[in-house]
Amino acid sequence: MIYTKTSEEIELLRESALLVGKALTSVAEIIRPGLTTEELDAHAEALIRDHGATPSFKGYNGFPASLCISINDEVVHGIPGKRVIQEGDVVSVDCGAYLNGFHGDSAYSFLVGEVDDAIIHLAEVTQKSLYLGIEQAKHGNRVGDVSYAIQSFCEGEGYGVVRELVGHGVGKSLHEAPEVPNFGTRGRGPVLKTGMTIAIEPMINIGKRHVGQDEDGWTIRTKDGSVSMHFEHTVAVAKGKADILSSHEGVEAAIEKNKNLTKLSVLTA
Repeated sequence: MIYTKTSEEIELLRESALLVGKALTSVAEIIRPGLTTEELDAHAEALIRDHGATPSFKGYNGFPASLCISINDEVVHGIPGKRVIQEGDVVSVDCGAYLNGFHGDSAYSFLVGEVDDAIIHLAEVTQKSLYLGIEQAKHGNRVGDVSYAIQSFCEGEGYGVVRELVGHGVGKSLHEAPEVPNFGTRGRGPVLKTGMTIAIEPMINIGKRHVGQDEDGWTIRTKDGSVSMHFEHTVAVAKGKADILSSHEGVEAAIEKNKNLTKLSVLTA
């Protein structure tokens, strides 16, 4: 069943989503070579709890941490631990927070230190595809319109679009209907209606689209060992233009100040 939210409920969900943005910003402020992924996780969890919220991911189906931290060829669901972040790593950080009865969900991929131009372009294309998808998340469109916008742009750049993992509805539950794939056909899928809240999250590989799961039961990585990128926003469907409930503004401001991170350019095409 697809749930629509009242304007009051959307504002509560916005508070959760903006808190996720603050947690991601806190990560952007401190991430550097030499830091472990479990240190980033502890830092973000403390901020979430300090705001009277709980991490959405911790304990979800047994997941042991507050952040999903996925590096280089890891697509999503990487478990924080003793791994040390290295110069040149791509570090995808996915975060959720539960506050006032609603979940917020957002992700950002950080480029640590100097990385190849090809990796920067992958990041910029993936980020652009997120906003192309969001442009289609309006009343009267279908999920397939969102999916097609992401797929056509990324495949047009020669990248692999992951199919085994998808975006999703979000609200009182972390994962609700409908699923929001990053591939599909225009005019197909559930109709988008005002008040629906969905997480749109392109997962794009510089190589082939195929992925596999590690023995830990969580980490998803590319089968060909190529680098993957992941960006995500929670949005509310509306007439004319989607309302982006999460925010990457603080994250990008922190990236500007953190000399250990590579800033992304905004693609206009």
